Amino acid sequence: MTTMKTRQLLTYAAFVAPAVIFFTMVILVPFMRAIVFSFQDWNGISSDIRWAGWSNYTKMIGDTGFMKSFAFTVKYVAATTILLNITGLALALVLNLALKTRNFLRTIFFLPYVIGPVIIGFIWQFIITRLFSEVGKAAGIELLQKNWLSLPDYAFWSLVIVTIWHSAGYFMVIYLAALQGVPKDMLEAAEMDGAGRLTRFRHVVLPLIRPAMTINLFLAISNGFKGFDLNFALTKGGPFGTTESLAYHIYLDAFTKNLFTYASAKAVVFFLVLAAITLIQVAVMKRREVEM
Repeated sequence: MTTMKTRQLLTYAAFVAPAVIFFTMVILVPFMRAIVFSFQDWNGISSDIRWAGWSNYTKMIGDTGFMKSFAFTVKYVAATTILLNITGLALALVLNLALKTRNFLRTIFFLPYVIGPVIIGFIWQFIITRLFSEVGKAAGIELLQKNWLSLPDYAFWSLVIVTIWHSAGYFMVIYLAALQGVPKDMLEAAEMDGAGRLTRFRHVVLPLIRPAMTINLFLAISNGFKGFDLNFALTKGGPFGTTESLAYHIYLDAFTKNLFTYASAKAVVFFLVLAAITLIQVAVMKRREVEM
């Protein structure tokens, strides 16, 4: 019996150990090291490392660049979270119908998500700066003739639109799985009681797909705050730093300005803010799930 338990433990360890080692080396150790760096003064190159105490954190209070990037990130997260969930749910509702081409359409809408955000960013940079202007001239549409990436408001919405185009299919799949789990007998009973399509959706479907909404809200918020690749490839924070996300701002501080430990302090604050927001969001949504 003891030998069997030992074998089970060894088998379990053999399967789990690689994942634990990978997580420790790639995520946990760098995270702990960043916390240590945040209390030091170092440019990331020299061998002179000095303790700085809380100075890196107090320095952030008057950092207008950090506050500007934080405000932009919150605005970007709010816009993408709302639009991604609305678009993903709308697509899921349509493609949950008995359409002959629904499998093909599901594949088409999900396909952009498998392409890397950096590649997507460069492709859309070409589309926005070159293709839009040509189409605008040919069709006489003044809106498309402008260089969106050189105007702050247009650059922001360019990022939002590309994000929706890239990720809406993934959110659609999650909502679609939830919709397919809604019992048909409940919908039929509601219809027999005289409930219209909108009433059935509001009082039957929405409460039952709330777990999927919790997941999608969490993904949209966390991915929005962590957004870097698309920001880097599409706008590079421009024009004039107006579309500089918090993650990209920290990257610039660390690897272009050699403010390595100061950037580490910003990363730690960033993590705490993101953890607090996502935990509150999940807790609120889970409570509503229980109530329903």
